Amino acid sequence: MTRYYADTYALVEILKGNPAYERYAGEELVTSEFNMLELAYALTRDYGEEKAVEILKIVRAFITIIQPDDRDYAKASTLRLELKKQGRNLSLIDALGYVLAKRLDIPFLTGDREFKDLSGVEYVR
Repeated sequence: MTRYYADTYALVEILKGNPAYERYAGEELVTSEFNMLELAYALTRDYGEEKAVEILKIVRAFITIIQPDDRDYAKASTLRLELKKQGRNLSLIDALGYVLAKRLDIPFLTGDREFKDLSGVEYVR
């Protein structure tokens, strides 16, 4: 089983049953509470608060939540600033996820076009 850092995009696509993400549903997925917050927003928007809470409980049973530290926050900030100069517009949460994946030495799973062609990214659309 391969470990992946699943960003919010990937988590949403897995939950929607996107065939391109089907194979990742059975892998070991890692994410942060910040991605869980973004996921909660998407679920609440699409299904309402009660259903969102139910789905989040299920997701938590099958995913590892990791805690960033201050060094991760600083590296994510630096990364966002550097990539902004290249015309890539990452959110801080996305930059943090990428930094966490790098720290854990696992692929960063996403379909976000801002990450296309970056090293260590498993880009799936």
